[in-house]
Amino acid sequence: MPITIRDVRTILTQPAGSRLVVVKVITSEPGLYGLGCATFTQRFHAVHAAIERHLKPFVVGRDVSRIEELFRMAMVHGYWRNGPVLNNAISGIDMALWDIKGKVAGMPVYQLLGGKCREGAAVYAHADGRDPREVVDNVRRFLAQGYRYVRVQMGGYGGKSDTMVRPDEAPAGAYYDPREYARRILGMLEYVRAELGDSVELLHDVHERLQPIDAVQFAKSVEHFGLFFLEDILAPEDLDWFARIREQCCTPLAMGELFNNPREWQPLVVARLIDFVRMHISQMGGITPARDVTLMANAFGIRTAWHGPGDVSPVGHAANLHLDLWAPNFGVQEWCRFPELVYEMFPGTPQVRNGYMYASDQPGLGIDIDEDLAARYPCSDEVEQWTQTRLPDGTPVRP
Repeated sequence: MPITIRDVRTILTQPAGSRLVVVKVITSEPGLYGLGCATFTQRFHAVHAAIERHLKPFVVGRDVSRIEELFRMAMVHGYWRNGPVLNNAISGIDMALWDIKGKVAGMPVYQLLGGKCREGAAVYAHADGRDPREVVDNVRRFLAQGYRYVRVQMGGYGGKSDTMVRPDEAPAGAYYDPREYARRILGMLEYVRAELGDSVELLHDVHERLQPIDAVQFAKSVEHFGLFFLEDILAPEDLDWFARIREQCCTPLAMGELFNNPREWQPLVVARLIDFVRMHISQMGGITPARDVTLMANAFGIRTAWHGPGDVSPVGHAANLHLDLWAPNFGVQEWCRFPELVYEMFPGTPQVRNGYMYASDQPGLGIDIDEDLAARYPCSDEVEQWTQTRLPDGTPVRP
């Protein structure tokens, strides 16, 4: 008699800054359930509705062991596909089924994927600052904690400017000046390298804040700083420009945070136009497609560096980690450093020691949720400000 899906529950909680969506798949086997991440923090109500009103009726009663079939059918069952709401909803189910399969087998998910290639996954943290000196001070704090990879920013994405002149009656928004940002970051990177030398692997996230031709120039200009990678140098709408960057420099490139559709990452991998795939695993649909991308990227000599900020739930971070421990082509893992409340709410949240992330080695994803505690921190409704980005003259642009 197969174990089947008896119920699907969607848990919305906000223990820190980001609104999290966690899916609990309950089975016909008493006490057996799995957890998955479906976090799309800016549109969490839409994901909740997609799970409760569409996916839940579709999956209840189905065999929990048939992960591949369920994933592929769920992707096409709505006919229209590959959007962030549906992909995240499907991811919640997909991750939970991998969690269940590991529990039934008595194995961590990384064992189901093929076993470990490493005992711990190297992680990177984020060092920001108001000026280059403060950035260096923050990098040094991470180095003292054992981190060897640090992403350096200055004034957040796109930087901050005290000299920006706006038109009269300019609307509210998150303003930045792309060309000034590029000049300031080049100065910051030069200062950081002069102060720290080559003792640390540096990363930087452009966050698609530059026009394509300026992005080509920026990638050329940072080449001699020896970055571990330059992230999101282009927006998904400008993928053809990756070939221009490759022609001009050998700065390592990481891309994929905003990707939904396989046709976004497949051409970049096949043409070897990037060096790291960096998708948000719930955004692409879960562990099943991430496994497929890992193997595809490996065939072309491209490494993984999954998206891992605070708007990936601890369940999503656990899924990242299991893929990291298994993947033969693992590169580095982003890590957001959760507060203690999150560890209390999500027992089994991955631990980081001396710059490496370790799994709990419990069956499945090795993570649980205290639903009573989660309910004490409901999600807030607000209109996001940081994604209302504008150029100095007020023109709306991509965040």
